[in-house]
Amino acid sequence: MIEVVSIKFKNRGKAYSFDPRGLTVKAGDKLVVETAKGLELADCCHGNHTVENTAVVLPLRPVIRLATQDDLRVAEINVRREAEALEICKQKIAEHGLDMKLVDAECSFEGNKITFFFTSDGRVDFRELVKDLAAIFRTRIELRQIGVRDEAKMVGGIAICGRPYCCGQFLEDFQPVSTKMAKIQSLSLNPTKISGSCGRLMCCLRYEQEAYEELIKSVPKQGAFVETKDGYGTAVQVNLLRQCVKVRLDGDSDDTLHLYKANELAAVPGGRPKEGEEPPHVLNYVPAPAEPEEKEDEWTMPVLYADQVEEPPAPEPAPEEEPAAKKRSRRRSRSKAHPAPEAKAEAQPQPRQEARAKAEAAEKPAKADRQPSLKPARKKSRGGRKKEEAASRSEAAPKQESAKPQGRSRSGKTVVKPVKLEAKPQPAAESPSPKKAEGDKRRHRRGGRRKPGQGESKG
Repeated sequence: MIEVVSIKFKNRGKAYSFDPRGLTVKAGDKLVVETAKGLELADCCHGNHTVENTAVVLPLRPVIRLATQDDLRVAEINVRREAEALEICKQKIAEHGLDMKLVDAECSFEGNKITFFFTSDGRVDFRELVKDLAAIFRTRIELRQIGVRDEAKMVGGIAICGRPYCCGQFLEDFQPVSTKMAKIQSLSLNPTKISGSCGRLMCCLRYEQEAYEELIKSVPKQGAFVETKDGYGTAVQVNLLRQCVKVRLDGDSDDTLHLYKANELAAVPGGRPKEGEEPPHVLNYVPAPAEPEEKEDEWTMPVLYADQVEEPPAPEPAPEEEPAAKKRSRRRSRSKAHPAPEAKAEAQPQPRQEARAKAEAAEKPAKADRQPSLKPARKKSRGGRKKEEAASRSEAAPKQESAKPQGRSRSGKTVVKPVKLEAKPQPAAESPSPKKAEGDKRRHRRGGRRKPGQGESKG
């Protein structure tokens, strides 16, 4: 393994490996490197990394230093000199009447040489042009003829796919491209559709050539005599990517075509046999086993589409509340119409019920023998005490009303009318004191008698 740094000149074309000589370089840094032409300014496209010794050609050229401000200033001066040299060279070419197209001019980093790149259909005698340029720039002049592909690589641009030219981005060298590649890939053979801006066949036709060469081995060619599982026929249309062939079977009409997969037919060697000869059997078709049905996972939620989703039922309107009087009347009518099951049981006693009643009667004395509960008696509320007091008063007071029959009505029923009895005079009570009267009024406003101990002062 060896440590290298990958760089590009003018950030285009092929990447070259250089020896960093202990420098730590990052992608995007400007470097001054040593080349066969002398010192050059280059762009780093890949920092320090290791590669196999067989992946590079030894010995490697070294990296001199990271570019300084002075180096960048020299590079700007060279860019201006290149623009001036390009204009002057175009004028001289027009003066000499040479059949050549000037593409670009490049000035060396040290400023001791200027290189002009041009394209031409044939050879050009530019000796007089070189003399004129050397007299003007007072430096070494070099004219180099390049092809149309190199011209597109140096100029750059956007291809028909919408991306920059491959030759200007990552292609290291140009590989041969033929029309056969476009034919194998079932592309249109129109030159304007398969040619690039340079006028040559597009370099991208070679990218998928190996894949198509592998696919074409398992599918017969178009127009071949084939044997299918349904008989013999002629291949009419071939789809390499789908590995399918449309076949016209012998005996069918011209409009009837059958679609077969690559494993369902085979090409007959030698083509269609002569009349009277039986074609050989070359197909060994084995039907593929049926694929097992995929079981639905219990943990996966079923996918419901819009037309499968059931709408929730509309909520029923809440019934209006009936008044309490209607509810009571309804309960009374139900109780009269349907007597309680206990009442039915009493009306029609059965043997089981009689036995249960005897068992309960036997258990009553045992319950009476139990000790009374030791829990303290529960205090009664104010309303309970008032009811007990009212009951005791009614028992103590004499009956003031009595009912006597007063005759009969027209229907013959006896009518009872209440008769008020005069109350016996009660002994005059002592007049209460004014303080006691005020206390009775207060208790009357509060709504009852005060509890024992309530309202008494502690002092």
